[in-house]
This record gives sequence, structure tokens and C-alpha cells, in this order.
Amino acid sequence: MAETRAKDIMNKEVITIQKHASIEKLSSLLLKHEISGVPVVDDQGNMIGVVTEGDIIVKDSDLQFPTYFKLLDSIIYLESLSKFKRNLKKHMGTKVEDIMSKNVVTIDQETPVNKIANIMTSKNINRVPVVDQDKNLVGIVTRADLIKSMTEQE
Repeated sequence: MAETRAKDIMNKEVITIQKHASIEKLSSLLLKHEISGVPVVDDQGNMIGVVTEGDIIVKDSDLQFPTYFKLLDSIIYLESLSKFKRNLKKHMGTKVEDIMSKNVVTIDQETPVNKIANIMTSKNINRVPVVDQDKNLVGIVTRADLIKSMTEQE
């Protein structure tokens, strides 16, 4: 029996959102389709990121300033300032592009299911966009797709 690959289980009708869409529009889209995240596309339809429910709820969380101490006339931060800056941008954001994740793990259509499962568990992600050789979005594989493929094999 041939090994199951991304192309065998991926959803080809991917729901996406434009980078300039409001966070309210994003929230409505996620609720309407009962999904937890979507790829973000630019004006040409190219995937530029992913946005999830987690990115939205950051806006309601407490913004924590990095721990620091003063030594003479210097301030030494004990935590990353870049993480604080990212969270500040998400807190202040009004558009999808303000809160989306840009470093997205993608796979191609020939990726075996076991490798997809390894990626999802090691990166703690719920979905992986599937792209072609030109990096165009052609599908998406979710954890639910993986579980469904496992039950179909039995």
C-alpha cells in the first residue's frame, strides 16, 4: 500500500483572509467557518502568514513589560525586548497583518503523513499550509485531517 501524503488528505478549498482585513472581520470568519486559524494573503493572493485565535486573544491579555534592573546608569533587560515589541504590536493592532505570524512552516504535496505529524507535534501547531514549487498555496492539512486519515487506514 502506498504511503499517504499531504496531497491525499489536504483540504484544497482553503479559507484565507487578506492582510488588510480588520480583526473583527477575521473573528467573524473564524466563527462562521468554525475554524481556529487561516492563511493570510497579500493583494496578489500570495501567502504571507498565518493568523489564529491565539493571535486575536493576545489583545485581551495583560501586556508584560520585560523584567529589568539598573546598574549604574544602564538598564539591563532580563527578557527579550523583541518579544515585548511583537506583543505590543499585537495589542495595538487593528489589521490582520498586525497580529499574524510571518514565519510559517509549510509543506509540499508529497510530504508523508508521518512527517506532517512530526512537524505539528514538534512545533505545536494545528495546521500546515501546503504549497507548490512556486510557493503558491494549494491546500492545508489540519490535525483533524491527520486523525481522519489514521481512522481511514484502519
